[in-house]
Amino acid sequence: MVLLFTVTIFTAAALLFLLQPMFARMILPLLGGAPAVWNAAMVFYQAMLLAGYAYAHWTARWRNARRQMFAHCGLLALALVALPIGVPRGWTPPTQVTPIPWLLAVMMVSVGLPFFALAATSPMLQRWFAASNHRRASDPYFLYAASNLGSLLGLFAYPFFIEPRWRLGQQSDWWSAGFVVLLLLTVGCGLWAGRRTNMGHSLSEEAVEVLPWRRRLRWLLLAFVPCSLMLSVTTFMTNAIAPVPLLWVIPLGIYLLTFVLVFARRRLIPHVWMVRLLPLVALAMPWSMAKLLLGQPVEPLDWNILLHVSGLFLVAMVCHGELAADRPAPSQLTAFYLWLAAGGVLGGIFNAILAPWLFSTVLEYPLTLLLAFALLPQRTVCSRDWRARLGDIIGPVLLGALTLGLVRFLRFHTLVFWLPAALGLLFLRRPIRFALGMAAVMAATLWPLLRESHTLLRARSFFGIHAVVLDPEGGYHHLKHGCTVHGTQSIEPTRRRLPLGYFARTGPLGDIMAQAPDHLKRQVAVVGLGAGTVAAYGEAGQQWTFYEIDPVVERIARDPRYFSYLSDCRANLNVVLGDARLSLQREPDGRFGLMILDPYNSDTPPLHLLTREALALYLRKLAPDGILAFHISTTHLDLKSVLANLARDTGLFALHTIDFASSSTRVPGQAPSRWMVMARQPRTLELLAMTGYWRAPLPQASVGIWTDDHASLFRVWSWGR
Repeated sequence: MVLLFTVTIFTAAALLFLLQPMFARMILPLLGGAPAVWNAAMVFYQAMLLAGYAYAHWTARWRNARRQMFAHCGLLALALVALPIGVPRGWTPPTQVTPIPWLLAVMMVSVGLPFFALAATSPMLQRWFAASNHRRASDPYFLYAASNLGSLLGLFAYPFFIEPRWRLGQQSDWWSAGFVVLLLLTVGCGLWAGRRTNMGHSLSEEAVEVLPWRRRLRWLLLAFVPCSLMLSVTTFMTNAIAPVPLLWVIPLGIYLLTFVLVFARRRLIPHVWMVRLLPLVALAMPWSMAKLLLGQPVEPLDWNILLHVSGLFLVAMVCHGELAADRPAPSQLTAFYLWLAAGGVLGGIFNAILAPWLFSTVLEYPLTLLLAFALLPQRTVCSRDWRARLGDIIGPVLLGALTLGLVRFLRFHTLVFWLPAALGLLFLRRPIRFALGMAAVMAATLWPLLRESHTLLRARSFFGIHAVVLDPEGGYHHLKHGCTVHGTQSIEPTRRRLPLGYFARTGPLGDIMAQAPDHLKRQVAVVGLGAGTVAAYGEAGQQWTFYEIDPVVERIARDPRYFSYLSDCRANLNVVLGDARLSLQREPDGRFGLMILDPYNSDTPPLHLLTREALALYLRKLAPDGILAFHISTTHLDLKSVLANLARDTGLFALHTIDFASSSTRVPGQAPSRWMVMARQPRTLELLAMTGYWRAPLPQASVGIWTDDHASLFRVWSWGR
């Protein structure tokens, strides 16, 4: 019967972690494809996990074990009413306030009951097994490894196998079928446990190990740190590349893998190795962390991702290894899982809710890493007298002073970061001193960079981190989202009306505006506001409507201290807040002669704005002879092939160009860019074609057609072009 319990727990975990990316993928389009959707969704998942563990812990105290078995099978049966999984109709996110409460509410309505039932299944079945007379019942924690193995399979099956092959509706149907199978397996486990357990006594009547509060709080912290760090690494990766399930599951998969490794019956990696390797993260992190905090590009990206993912693996292995070594007797199994889940919830709340409110940058990342250093197991018995505690202060202060001195005399030579971090390893006998020493090195590294960053404003919202940066040499203000520039304006009075960056008059957008007939420019729609640069093309008598999802971006674009494109615009101008697709649905059909689509989250546009359904919406709102202009400059995705396939699928004529902004044609402040235009009739684009810079793109059959139900990145992915 070990096999039955293992398969059932494995199936429950796989379904649980298939549901996470699947439903987040469903809800993502309603929130503009923001990277924060995953972190906020993780708060819900962790809260429901905690609720499920609490339910399992509470029912384990019932005086009759059969009652618990009937109750849980009934709960799984009740959850069938929520199937198939999907976003309920009529739910529209708010535009003026944070959408996190709305997101949590829609998740509760849609997946709350199935997720709660699944979350409780693993600890419940482990408890049933522990109460049986099976020879392995005294140590049921091997089933926890099976649970995490199922979680891993479900998590990675989604982006690598399920998402590329099936539409969201099909995914939901298959998931529902799997849930029914789980219900039957759970009934089988209950019947077996009922025969092998004394049904007349409580599952909690065995001797109960006393749990001191100090031990519980240690469990809480050891669970909090890797969860928070996992979300921080996810934020880093999705902001640097794209908010897609593939990048969501990698950090979470590593997080789960560490549970599998440390709770396995035989340890594949000795815990002492992980404890000794973790401090080496401190040698590599200060420079990368400082750049990340300032929103500066971390290059090379692939090596930095490897660095951060490796750091997550080591931290999780150490923290989860400490938890595995300190696990209680089976009588406190559900309590143990309850405290682990509570730590996970706190990690999610800290990263997804508190950090965006408290910090204007990703400060939660280094803080959690430093806490991990402080939780390292002590190698010797540490003295607690006043001299040792004084050393905990003086040592880090001296280390920070050394770092500042090296920065002053050697600038940003590699030695500046490696030498102080290496010296900090001498503090390892006292983990708190080591953590404070690394904090001093990071702060001393960050301070000179902060002084030289010329950051005028830094603001954080649900949709990302924005910064206005002064370029003193060129005399420009840059609006940055993460590491990507989203708008540029000259601070010279004579040049402030010039569109710059990707939108310069000598670039592709300048070609489009010059060649488009005047009647098409009377009504212009722009999806994505940025710094408002495109408004520089507006003329008297025209109506320009911008669609922007982030209120913080609008406030920055309207602030004359930073940008004046909106206030200088000669056309009538309006900014509509909210997701562009939802907002455009309210516009009259055929209203716009020209639609410019520039909706970027950091380096990548939201995928739901580049689907067959999105293009159909744009065409309904476009005049019969209107033009669609797509800005498709991105480092990691071949969007040209995606749009070329959509154009062919819809029967549109398309042209594509790449502007390298060479010195012979560019103006100061111009940036390289890629653009594509579409129209219903070829004559609409013939003037652009005659320039010689615009050519018809070739569709790529291997890429397929992106739809709201199916938009896989595998075939358009590249690490850099």
